[in-house]
Amino acid sequence: MKLLLAATFALGLAGCAAPGVEQYRAERPALDLKQYLNGTLDAWGMFQGRSGEVKKRFHVVIDASWDGDTGVLDEHFTWSDGTTSRRVWTLVRQADGTFRGTADDVVGEAIGEVAGNTLRWRYVLALPVDGKVYHVDFDDWMFLMDDKVMLNRSSMSKWGFGLGDVTLTFVKR
Repeated sequence: MKLLLAATFALGLAGCAAPGVEQYRAERPALDLKQYLNGTLDAWGMFQGRSGEVKKRFHVVIDASWDGDTGVLDEHFTWSDGTTSRRVWTLVRQADGTFRGTADDVVGEAIGEVAGNTLRWRYVLALPVDGKVYHVDFDDWMFLMDDKVMLNRSSMSKWGFGLGDVTLTFVKR
């Protein structure tokens, strides 16, 4: 009986595992992060809670530039409640083709993997909510649709429990 329970638990965990970015290697157009995230981009997005209810909408203008293998993304957010915020990412392309990223509200480093038209970006964000700061896990999936448009779906979780999703559409100017 214990063996059956252990096997069931292991299968349940395996079913929760996200697919790897490698499965998108043949997808086109190929995402060149340094090329796409260069210049000015607009993005429109929303945050949905666990129930699917839209909690907040936003627009972000991103000024992006690269110097060799180091990129800076200066993001200016305007939220549906009228507030504004800013996040500045520093991205560094690694020798193995992955990316590492830092920002003031990111705990440690973000890790990015690219294959085909897809970027998977994982990190912990220090998220302020009602005067407290929570460390929330983000699992970002970005899909390049053409030379101008990229779609992004992010799952937010804490201790493995889903908190909600962020959906974004990026448009390169």
